[in-house]
Amino acid sequence: MRFFITALVSLAATATADFLPGLPTTPYTSTGGTIPSSSLSKIIVSSAYAESVDEAGQTLIPPTLHAFATTFAEDLASSLGLDIPIQLGDAPEQGSIFLTLADDASLYKDAAGRETSEGYSLNVTIDGVLITGASPLGVWWGTRTVLQQLVLGDGGLKLGYGTDSPGWGTRGLMLDIARHYYPPEFLIEMCAYMSFFKQNTFQLHLSDNLYNNVAIYSRERMLSLYAAFRLNSDDPALEGLNRRANESYTRSVFDDVQAKCAARGVTILPEIEAPGHALVISQWKPELGLSSDLSLLNISNPETIPMVKKIWEIFLPWFHTKTVSIGADEYVDPTLSEDALVAEYTRFVDEMNEYITGTSGKKVRIWGTFAPSVGGTVNKSVSIQHWANFEANPLYDFVNNGYEVLNSGDYIYTVGKWSEWYGHELSLEFIFNGSPDGSPFSPNIFDRTNASNNAARDSTSLLGHIAPQWNDFGPNATTVTEGYYQWRDGLPALADKQWGGEVAEADYQGLFSALQPLAPGQNLDRRIVSTGSTIVEYDFKQGRGSNGTAVEDLSGNNYHATSTCATSDEGAILASSCSITTPLTQKGRNYTLSFSIKPTSDAKGAIFSGGDSGLWFGNGTVDAVMLFSGESTYALNYTFPVGSWTNASLIGRGRQTFLDVGDGEPKEFLTIMGWNGARFVWQPIAVEAPLATVGGSGFEGVISGMKLVDHA
Repeated sequence: MRFFITALVSLAATATADFLPGLPTTPYTSTGGTIPSSSLSKIIVSSAYAESVDEAGQTLIPPTLHAFATTFAEDLASSLGLDIPIQLGDAPEQGSIFLTLADDASLYKDAAGRETSEGYSLNVTIDGVLITGASPLGVWWGTRTVLQQLVLGDGGLKLGYGTDSPGWGTRGLMLDIARHYYPPEFLIEMCAYMSFFKQNTFQLHLSDNLYNNVAIYSRERMLSLYAAFRLNSDDPALEGLNRRANESYTRSVFDDVQAKCAARGVTILPEIEAPGHALVISQWKPELGLSSDLSLLNISNPETIPMVKKIWEIFLPWFHTKTVSIGADEYVDPTLSEDALVAEYTRFVDEMNEYITGTSGKKVRIWGTFAPSVGGTVNKSVSIQHWANFEANPLYDFVNNGYEVLNSGDYIYTVGKWSEWYGHELSLEFIFNGSPDGSPFSPNIFDRTNASNNAARDSTSLLGHIAPQWNDFGPNATTVTEGYYQWRDGLPALADKQWGGEVAEADYQGLFSALQPLAPGQNLDRRIVSTGSTIVEYDFKQGRGSNGTAVEDLSGNNYHATSTCATSDEGAILASSCSITTPLTQKGRNYTLSFSIKPTSDAKGAIFSGGDSGLWFGNGTVDAVMLFSGESTYALNYTFPVGSWTNASLIGRGRQTFLDVGDGEPKEFLTIMGWNGARFVWQPIAVEAPLATVGGSGFEGVISGMKLVDHA
């Protein structure tokens, strides 16, 4: 590495201490000048450390240094078009990106002054790039810096050097996948998006139910209320627990999610909730629930804790992480005195902690409930996920009593689509001004108005920060990708503060606009590459755009389709026995999909489908034009007239979706959300343009053509 060291020494006199702009920012001393990406011809992985893994992090399936290097090379190709081969070697070479580990990892410290395996050093000279990590995971975060700087530097890297470490070891998000199902591919894409901005933890809330409004619900209503357990085991001991097999994860699927997230430095942190929010268990075994509220398990029943242990016994081997969450949130039992309730709750947590730790070696986490100030003295090996200051004072109740605390304060909660109390999207105002003095938020901030309630930045009790997204109003409140959009714009800013970065609010939008479109490993925006504003256009009339089974894309993008449907002078004749297939799946927000359609019968079915969305001519239950997404349908008070032509446009405009048939104002698709069984709330719904298939699922009619443009 001598040529790197020589270059750094010779330029030290003119070096300028600062940081690299990025998300997060990176401490860096610039020595002047740049090296273009065209000078980088190889990635060399240190032979001595190629098979090394990070053993200090939370994942039990850590990638090797060589595996991280392979993903880095793939990202350079997909995001920047750079084809840089990988090789093993003992030293850097001219024009190389050399990946290695530090001989002394004590250089890398977190905010509390503890060693962290996630730190790295970056040295850039005219001869090449050197990334030295405290572990392979540290090197990985260094590759994220290099990737971002190549984007921001228009293919060039600033010469200089810096050492960077995260302030906190847990940085990420929590998604309520119990009250809304998300396909495994979506979870994997979310991990990729998080990883680009150096978040490392994705907590999955695997079991829960809609609010059980005991004031108005009968027992029968409770037993039928939406509740889900998203893991699907074939163990006979759990037969009947999972009642949504098509909306759950088998072991092989969950293994795949964990492995693909770990490949990008993100650990899946599983949460199975009990004894509160446990209606799915009571629906399975009603005798275990409190008679007054079946969403609460009766932990005084001698059969309850053994059954919860059995659930964990079966699923613990599925979880490739050193920490799991047992939830243990918002528990009450009106048959017990306050002291007896706290004692029973503490017994439950301690028994579960002893069982899980004793059988698997994993650590246990719970939501902050029943603080020591009210007698809640759970074992101090249990970490606390703080969420609400009205539940407990996290500093005085937990930190000062010797507990490790993960900050998930509800200042930054989001709730699917709508809430009376919480925001729809991550609050940039809070992220950049969330401290009592108006400075940016950081994981030690529990109270944005009273500094005396906040922990010291260097507290050794702070584990980090996770921002939760809850689906309080169930699966029809949002589409799958709306969950992403609630985080999309604010996540990189939050990631900067979770890391300990210095990005300023004034600089954020520019950095976000440059970096966000190139985050590798995902296409959550559902973008489609196009040479112009018209993305795809088909003329299905016989002798026009259709030639037998081939349908030409008239946009010039060569998204040619194939058809098994007959054609006429009017267009393609759609029926259950045929379909038109395109090479596209979906188009994300801001689009207009225009088409001319003539139903020839009342037969219901999809006109367009793709990904997790579809446009349907009724579904056999509802006789109306409707959008389909995930688990839910969103119908209009309108249908296409049978035997007549309609020139229609499906329009996606931001958070809204419309159908325009030229008879006045476009008709908006809305979701009707039930509010705790007491009233309804109408809200917009954003559904992607379905593009993969035309027809083929029951609809009978003629379509003359379709055209998709990238604006609404």
